[in-house]
Amino acid sequence: MSDGPERLADLDSDRSTPPIVLVPGIDGTALLFYRQVPLLARAFDVVAFPLPDDPDASMDDLVDDLHRLITEVSDQGAILVGESFGGALAMSTALAHPDDVEGLVILNSFPWLAQRLQIWAAPLALRMIPWFAMPLVRRFTESRIHSAHASDDDLAEFHERSRSIGRRGYIRRLEVLRHYDVRAELGSIEAPTLFLAADQDRLVPSVRWARYMADRVPNAELEILEGYGHVCLINHDLDLLDYLGPWWQRRGSTDLVP
Repeated sequence: MSDGPERLADLDSDRSTPPIVLVPGIDGTALLFYRQVPLLARAFDVVAFPLPDDPDASMDDLVDDLHRLITEVSDQGAILVGESFGGALAMSTALAHPDDVEGLVILNSFPWLAQRLQIWAAPLALRMIPWFAMPLVRRFTESRIHSAHASDDDLAEFHERSRSIGRRGYIRRLEVLRHYDVRAELGSIEAPTLFLAADQDRLVPSVRWARYMADRVPNAELEILEGYGHVCLINHDLDLLDYLGPWWQRRGSTDLVP
């Protein structure tokens, strides 16, 4: 069991909208939300949820931690914004605690991973690689995970913040994905859901999975992020509020108050 979440931002307004809880991808740090936090904060209260660097945390443990944070920061539930692995965790939390999830925004994520050999082999390989070599690995794989038009500043900030990624939690999250599969449960997701998928994602077939999930989740919408890769929230020209704000208002929610 993990020690519980740590907040990167505190709620400090009287907005009538539920707060946003940002759920990070496999990096787990939530530090890569640095560009989106102030943009989303123009209309929502925002809390980031770093994942624990825990070698024993299961998906159920992570769901419990995320649910605990939701109940700590809000008595009206929260909008979960999950990126990649964070999308898997956000959907798992919405299935386990539907009354506390008011909305879902799922970015470049999946209900299951088809690359079974890779997902079983990756944790073993990472245990053999010295962790201090990981910055070089990330630079070598830049073209696979980033948008083609990511600026030098975008990439430099990504690499600097990625230094905080913990080895134990990173490997454990890969192991958790070996057993993750919500395909049969997608129809049970009650929260209004916005699927966002980058059409240049070379890590995950995001568009295909987003269409698959949007067809099965009730009250779901889908938008394609044209020209973006898997790690796109760091991009200088992407403002998540441009997608999230109109979606939240289309569903008949209260007006957004800056």
